[in-house]
Amino acid sequence: MNRYGRAAAALAFALVATACGEGPPSTTDGSGATRFYVDPEGTAVGELRRLEGEGKTEDAALIRRIAEQPNAIWIGDQDPHARVSDITAKAQEAGQVPVLVAYHIPDRDCGQFSAGGAASADEYRSWIGRFAEAVGDRPAWVVVEPDALAHILDSCTQGGRAAERLGLLREAVRTLKKQPNTKVYLDAGNAGWIQNADEWAEPMRQAGATEADGFAFNVSNFFTTEESVAAARRLSDGLGGAHYVIDTSRNGNGPLREGADTWCNPRGRALGAEPTTRTGHDRVDAFLWIKRPGESDGDCHRGEPRPGEWFSSYALELARNAG
Repeated sequence: MNRYGRAAAALAFALVATACGEGPPSTTDGSGATRFYVDPEGTAVGELRRLEGEGKTEDAALIRRIAEQPNAIWIGDQDPHARVSDITAKAQEAGQVPVLVAYHIPDRDCGQFSAGGAASADEYRSWIGRFAEAVGDRPAWVVVEPDALAHILDSCTQGGRAAERLGLLREAVRTLKKQPNTKVYLDAGNAGWIQNADEWAEPMRQAGATEADGFAFNVSNFFTTEESVAAARRLSDGLGGAHYVIDTSRNGNGPLREGADTWCNPRGRALGAEPTTRTGHDRVDAFLWIKRPGESDGDCHRGEPRPGEWFSSYALELARNAG
């Protein structure tokens, strides 16, 4: 049975079980590891179908390495309710837990490649409330606002609004944590940003890191798992042993150490460790694919796709280099 058949069978079983009054299936496997949601409509899945339809079996085999893994789903819709509700409902029916990324902070990405977000603080408060309401009591892991905290410490937040942003991040954590089955991780940058871990502790507290389930690290970046664990542990020490998750989606070969645009579609990178809660590290709750492998970081070189759009040649390279 291929992947699509397995997914259909799992969903059918879930629906029958629910109809018989047994409730949704377990979201953990036999070893107790969390079963994360594999989006059947993800961009990699669509690319896989296209390649299989065209008989490009070698390329399809490479893209299958991405399509069959649980990838986080980034939410930046003007009103997140319908999409978040749909994703969490489908995941629950399949006995899986979705990883969602809340990505709508005002002045998002400091006006760079992923610019956008809410127009005001009040609009963001309403937005995160709608997000949390849509999750409800269904299981979900949420990564809160990649780069938002790091950009404060980078002095990139415009108009002297650092205090406002710290408050919004803290409110987002608190709002999401009201949902009984939601785990929340505040984004805290990557090993390249951490020069002095002591400087991060207080801003992270103000942003709600100690009220969350922990923090997220290396999101959309390429630092090795070893580098990320070491840097994140220093942050964790300053927060009393806070737990964290690490984005391993593209860190198989580590970062590009020299040259321009080392963060934006750098060549020679590879897929990293597959998503799992069995990490072998006491404070690392999971390795996750938060950045969706194969989707562009931005149109930073001539002819490259816009942020979040599928980048076929780059996806193939990531999978091929993973060995």
